[in-house]
Order: sequence, then C-alpha cells, then structure tokens
Amino acid sequence: MAKPTIIIIGGGLAGLTSSILLSRSGFEVTLIERKKYPFHRVCGEYVSNEVLPLLKSLAIFPEEIGASQISQLKVSSVNGNLLNANLDLGGFGLSRYLLDKLLYEKSKSYGTNFILETKVNEVIFKDEKFFVSLTNHQPLEADLVIGSFGKRSNLDQKLNRKFFYQRSPYLGVKYHIKTDFPKNTIQLDNFEGGYCGINKIEDDLFCLCYLTKNDQLKKYGSIPEMEKNVLYKNPHLKHIFENSEFVWDKPETINEISFERKSILENHILMSGDSAGMIAPLCGNGMAMAIRSAKVLSDVIIKHASQNILGNIRANLEKEYAQIWKQNFASRLFIGRTLQRLFGSSRLSNIAVGTLDKLPTLNAFLIGKTHGMMMDHKGTS
Repeated sequence: MAKPTIIIIGGGLAGLTSSILLSRSGFEVTLIERKKYPFHRVCGEYVSNEVLPLLKSLAIFPEEIGASQISQLKVSSVNGNLLNANLDLGGFGLSRYLLDKLLYEKSKSYGTNFILETKVNEVIFKDEKFFVSLTNHQPLEADLVIGSFGKRSNLDQKLNRKFFYQRSPYLGVKYHIKTDFPKNTIQLDNFEGGYCGINKIEDDLFCLCYLTKNDQLKKYGSIPEMEKNVLYKNPHLKHIFENSEFVWDKPETINEISFERKSILENHILMSGDSAGMIAPLCGNGMAMAIRSAKVLSDVIIKHASQNILGNIRANLEKEYAQIWKQNFASRLFIGRTLQRLFGSSRLSNIAVGTLDKLPTLNAFLIGKTHGMMMDHKGTS
C-alpha cells in the first residue's frame, strides 16, 4: 500500500525540517506557509550545536554560510551586574532569513510541494482523513497533518486550545544591527519586565531581540520611547542601543507570545516546534528545540507509517510520539519557564545573577539542561 499523504501547516524550522526528512523518505508532503521565502521572523537567532549533526546529514553546513561560532554566555541584571559562563556544547548564530531559505530550497530538492502565501482556515478530521480548507486555494485532503504554525495562530482558536484564551502580556521585538561586540558571545541583558539577547549572525550583522510586556509599550506610547525609558536603565543595553547602526527602518515584532503548556496532539493533528511548546527565550534555544522536535516526530512517522494510516497504526504513532516528545522536552520546558520567573525584575535578576555567578556548578547544570544532548550523525540523541 502507498505511504500516507502528509500536510504540514507552517514553514518555520520545525515544519521545514519535517518536510525534508519525510520527503526524503518517500512520503508525499505538502507544506502550507502564509508568507513567501525568504522573510524575517522575530527570533533570537542562536542555535545550540546539539543539532549540528542533523544539519550536516542534510548537507547544511552553517560555518560555510557565515554562521558565527558562539562559546560564551553573559547575563546581566537590570542594574548591570554581569554573569560570565562557558557554553560547553556551544552554538552558532545565523539569521532565520538565511536558515529558512536554505531549508526551503533543500526541501524543494526532495520534492516537497509548497503552497505559499496561503492561509489555512480550518482542519477537519473525519473518517480517518484530514480535510484542510485554505484561503484562495482548493481544499486539500491528507492522511496525516503536522501543526508547526508557530507561537500563536488562528488555528489555535479553531482547535479551542486552552492557552489561546489565556491572554499573554508579552511582546517580542527584533533588530539586525552592526556593532562592536564579541563574535563568540551571546549576551542576555535584563530590564524591568523583560530581557534582551544579542549575538553575532552572518556577514557583519548582529541579532538584537528582546521580550517585554505590552503594558510598558502602552505606558510610553512607542517602541523607541519604551526602549529609552525602560531598556536603557540597564547600562549594557544603553551602550548597545547608543553605539550601534540599526539596519532596518523599523523592527520586526510579534504580540501575545505565550509560554503556557500546550498539548502535542489536537484532534489527531501532530504538533511540532513552538506549536507543541515554546522554550523561554531566556534559554536562547528555541531554534534547536524546533529542529529537534521535527526530527523526533519524523522518526516516529517513518517508523509507523510504512502503510496507510488505519486505526491502531495512528493510535500507536500518536502514543509513541507523546512519550518520546515528553522524554526529550518536558524537562527543558519546565526549567525554561522556571528560569524565566527569576529574571525581568531588578530584585530577582540581581539575586539570580549574583547567586549563579558564585555557583558555577549550578550554572553549568542549568545551561546543560536547557541545551539538550548532542545528536549523533543520524540526528538522534
């Protein structure tokens, strides 16, 4: 019997990685993305080296396309106290604009069918089949659907996912800048109500991305005024903002970012990446987690779906995916959410930075727990 047909909703890191792995394994894959590649996304643009073996197995070599090599971490409290740490596993910096483009081109080479600049309106599961309605496109039918549509989507509301109705106070803002900053370092700077990350990416660019609360923006009326009145209180951030060249006329932004728990199965849709659970940006590792989650899901699909999906095959696939996802990510998400509560305020950030600076063993433990284990050459742990 023929392998099941697969629709992937959302073409970020998780969706693109899944499309490559599944198309390469002989599945008929259609990926739907509401934008056209390449484009910018709000993202910290730091990737843990844990996923390097998988990328290299796909003939994607970050160092050959200008990615920075990152081995040092600095974290500052609101008043400027600084924590220094080694990143034993390390990571690299690369823009989503470039990385997504490379993955998109790789996926096309394996035969993935892309439907771009198209919005998914609804997904219905009936009689062991999925029916996907689209804007300005004929409806589609598939045996499996992967949800990798990101942090927040209209589909979350259609699926009645609980987190969608829990209003989030967070706003994400990203710039690309040119500045004088160590190329091997990622720095996380706290300010009242949020934190900001900076690291080198390709060419002569740095990614500057921060998370803040919407009420700060409402209070000061505009992003520039909020930055001057809130972010500048951290001397490290003030120096970066005042001594950098901002490449874009205005930043990329995203609203209502949720860090609440999410289910990885919704009406038989297999969730991946941020749709399954978003690691706190303070951990700086959401990109690697998205790639890894796609590999976990693809492996389970390839294992179980060698024939058409019927009854117990689907049930066994879903059960195993839930188990393996929990083993890989539940602890990382919990630690990420816990760490996030320690930062974003003057008092707590000063205590956290001071304590971790004096306890390097604990510091190394937390870094390790948020970065995962190195995958082998086949892309598994």
